[in-house]
Amino acid sequence: MKARRIVVLTGAGISQESGLDTFRDPNGIWSKYRVEDVATPEAFARNPRTVHDFYNMRRRNLLAGHVKPNAAHAALAELERRWPGEFMLVTQNIDDLHERAGSRRLVHMHGEMRKVRCASCGAVTPNDADLSLETPCGSCARPGKLRPHVVWFGEMPLEMERIGDALAACDLFVSIGTSGNVYPAAGFVAEAKAAGARTVELNLEPSLGRCHFAESRYGKATEIVPEFVATLLAAH
Repeated sequence: MKARRIVVLTGAGISQESGLDTFRDPNGIWSKYRVEDVATPEAFARNPRTVHDFYNMRRRNLLAGHVKPNAAHAALAELERRWPGEFMLVTQNIDDLHERAGSRRLVHMHGEMRKVRCASCGAVTPNDADLSLETPCGSCARPGKLRPHVVWFGEMPLEMERIGDALAACDLFVSIGTSGNVYPAAGFVAEAKAAGARTVELNLEPSLGRCHFAESRYGKATEIVPEFVATLLAAH
């Protein structure tokens, strides 16, 4: 039976070849910074300047001229454009490389680095500038209330109900560039499998959840993702 409803999950591995660090590799982000210091609500409450400095650095790196969407991002955008059925791209990444490549049916379950959220009025607004404790909210003008619009450890990912509905209805689930370490995303393959979906892992190396996938292909994302997309589209 041909697939009609696709859910694709992407993680840091798809952006690595664009010049962005992954998290759990030996030289990844968490080898240089402690999660407890920069990526929890408690860290922000304890030392907001340190957290702002961390995300200011990451935002500047994302906006550097050498960071661009790669062939894997482009292939998924093409799949979205040409797919005749339902399609949802769920990303754990807070970069905007999928958007730059042309993806539109996209859910950022961990938030977006180029947006800020106000703890006072709740407004979420685009932002490419460095943040500080003195930065005023563009909506309510209160200073010191802005935080990166990202989901920190200990917080609930965004749009989980919408993602769950898509997983329950899909007949093809593809996981790309994920470690299989972080829940709830690591559990998506089990949800899709329970719904009867074909499950495929595309990764540089086997993830922790590799045993849950019916199919797997390993190699560089810029090679295996375009190849998989081409095969999928050719079959339809």
